[in-house]
Amino acid sequence: MSDGTPTEATDVEELVRYEVRNQVAWITIDNPARGNALSPDMRDRIAALVSGTNGRFEARAIVITAAGEKLFCPGADISVGREFAPRPDDAPELAVGESRRMMLEGQLKLMPAILDCELPVIAAVNGTAAGVGAHLALCCDLVIMADHAKLIEVFARRGLVPDGLGAWILPRLVGLQKAKELMFFAEDIPADEALRLGLCNRVVPGAELHDAAAEWAERLASGPTRSFMMTKWLVNRSLDVDRRTLEDNEAWAVELNNGTVDMAEGIASFRERRDPVWRGF
Repeated sequence: MSDGTPTEATDVEELVRYEVRNQVAWITIDNPARGNALSPDMRDRIAALVSGTNGRFEARAIVITAAGEKLFCPGADISVGREFAPRPDDAPELAVGESRRMMLEGQLKLMPAILDCELPVIAAVNGTAAGVGAHLALCCDLVIMADHAKLIEVFARRGLVPDGLGAWILPRLVGLQKAKELMFFAEDIPADEALRLGLCNRVVPGAELHDAAAEWAERLASGPTRSFMMTKWLVNRSLDVDRRTLEDNEAWAVELNNGTVDMAEGIASFRERRDPVWRGF
């Protein structure tokens, strides 16, 4: 019998809220007690929610944002204790290999879930995004920032190594030398500087952030979803493969897209000189 105490699942669902409006899935970090920091359960829920949109038709675009006006996500919630497998009394507190395993089963599942998601993902950055929080935003396909928001590659301030795929995504956005500068000095990157560097797509007044994200997301949600999926796949792979491999990838993407309803609609609407009606499949 329940004593009325919220379950862990309910707590996580409240800390990471999910709703679908106008075929846009909104994922909202809402953990004010910890400044929107991500616990392992919150991190895993975001990854599961993003991956859970694949192969379904209720949503055709995703927005990841946070509650409040000050913080988007400052990174991992280090106050949450970690559970380790039982060990001998004389074993070290942290055995070799355990940190690696935590990374592979944690942050390195969240960021790939976003990068590999079939749908376009928008980050609506309402405040400071630091460390893993910054990488959570930067791994999204499009980034809109409130004018008072900022990004921080905070790891060097704590003597840490960047994680959450930061060393993969940042050089692809700003180049090797600038990525090293941002990571070495760990200085605040205001929204207008982030826009200049190519770390975000738009900067809007804070009061307009939700509407700006909704406008872009709903445009994407009413577009040719499979075309977006193939485009995202090609672009994300473009810097990791040689030209010949990309030629093969491109040919297969065209082959697959040619079998979609939306591709047929695009050609038909062009010939009939009318606006297309995209179905998303």
